[in-house]
Amino acid sequence: MVTTVVRFLPEHLSAVLVTEELAFTAARDALIAAADGQAEVFPAVLGHGSEQRNRFTVKSGASAELAGVKIGSYWPGNADRGLPRHNSVVLLFDQDNGRIGAVVEAGVVNAYRTAAADAVAASVLARPDATTLTVFGTGHQALYECAALARVLPLTAVHVVARDRQRGEDFLTRLAERGLTGWLTPAEQACRDADVIVTATTATAPPFDAAWVRPGTHVAAMGADAHGKQELPVELLTTARLFCDLPAQAVRIGELQHVAGLVGDGTLTLTAIGDVLTGQAEGRRRNDEITVFDSSGIALQDLFIADALLQAAATEREAIS
Repeated sequence: MVTTVVRFLPEHLSAVLVTEELAFTAARDALIAAADGQAEVFPAVLGHGSEQRNRFTVKSGASAELAGVKIGSYWPGNADRGLPRHNSVVLLFDQDNGRIGAVVEAGVVNAYRTAAADAVAASVLARPDATTLTVFGTGHQALYECAALARVLPLTAVHVVARDRQRGEDFLTRLAERGLTGWLTPAEQACRDADVIVTATTATAPPFDAAWVRPGTHVAAMGADAHGKQELPVELLTTARLFCDLPAQAVRIGELQHVAGLVGDGTLTLTAIGDVLTGQAEGRRRNDEITVFDSSGIALQDLFIADALLQAAATEREAIS
């Protein structure tokens, strides 16, 4: 009888093994695979728990070497119990027999993975001399976005737009712990001063006006991953150059759902960031153009980073033995 040995990487180990470098490489490889036909991403399934406020997403995909599923959950009431509101688990198939070959708990990893996609896009879309970042959001994900971008851009200042001042002050403290200098700044001033704008929120309406975004700015929308979410004004989407992780998903549940009709009829051009990474499409062409990256999050990012973590765990075990 042939049995499958299931490899298991629990949360406490995956959180130790993940690094920004590992996440960046995995995200880059996944975005390239998604764009060049080596892999396939299947439609995301959005669901809820017995209580409708408790949400989960099932994302799946397959590449030449990997196939699997990522389940991400958002239980807002966990905050009152001192538990993370976001959790993730990645299941990789044993492709010889279709059984589960690996289980990777990836709560902390998911934050690295999401921020890494932002950093990969910024590395080819933001101006190389971008020094000022504006971030909308003071939650768990926003901090990882700042840290990931600081690896690929010469950031010297971070403007933080916070709805709650105390949460904003706490966020500045966490930024300082990572060696980043930040200020709480009103939305309009923060946008007008920015070289890069990142939105990491759960908004259903834009928190800023398109007119506030100056020429040459790179904008990354990281929060829209479900119907009805919106972080960017439509006026910005209709005048900027548009990029995303996966066009078919971006216009369905990403930020670009709000201009899907214009993309569909050819009025607006939408480019997969993977095509830019491989030189099949142009990234930033001029210092004065505005670029937008819509990251709705694709399963290949999860599969690639889970596989990289399993390899890192194996290497560590060999070193110990």
